Amino acid sequence: MELAKPHLDCGLYTDHIDAMRAFYGETVGLPYEELLKAGGGIHQHRYGLRGAVLKVNASRDPLADDPTTLRRLLIADERAAEPQVLADPEGLAVTLVPPGAFGVDTVGVQWASTDPDRLGRLLAEGFDAVPVDDDAWRVGTTLLLVEHDPDAHHAGLRARGFRYLTVQVRDVRAEHARLVELGWSEQSKPIRLGDVAYISFVRDPDGTPIEISQRASLTGPLPAG
Repeated sequence: MELAKPHLDCGLYTDHIDAMRAFYGETVGLPYEELLKAGGGIHQHRYGLRGAVLKVNASRDPLADDPTTLRRLLIADERAAEPQVLADPEGLAVTLVPPGAFGVDTVGVQWASTDPDRLGRLLAEGFDAVPVDDDAWRVGTTLLLVEHDPDAHHAGLRARGFRYLTVQVRDVRAEHARLVELGWSEQSKPIRLGDVAYISFVRDPDGTPIEISQRASLTGPLPAG
């Protein structure tokens, strides 16, 4: 996979945006970047996340507390002398760690799977993930900590909490087709969002959504639709 940037972005959903902005902007201290109107009653607040983007999607409509396989966000922070365990207003575990602790150089994600070996193969074949340790994989600078949970299940995209990851690529249509051929399930085909981006979604066998994004600001002008 040809990455357009070496970091995975993290996507959250909330219907408590004021509390979430106070937590990530003030308590965690992430820099606010911009607001995007994503349609469907969603405003996306974007924060700098150690080279990645934390996308906090604020819903005007109430959201459900549906299960997610993305269980924890670990953020390397030079101010942290030791791991500091926090929880955001939607209940997501957020741990600030000294850079390098637990193998987290920038960002780490705890990802629950009914079959870690299967998920590891899909990550290696689909995203060129490099094994770091038992059930730990690195995509670019992002560390994916896969944990076994026989009941792991992701119930959908639009619900409270940590809902998806985004990989930025140079050719979304080619990468989407390749991932589906390798065994990732298709959630949505590539669509063009004006002159901003082409995006699609695939899912792992437990339903975890991965957004595949070709963003013009990273790759240059988008191809015709």
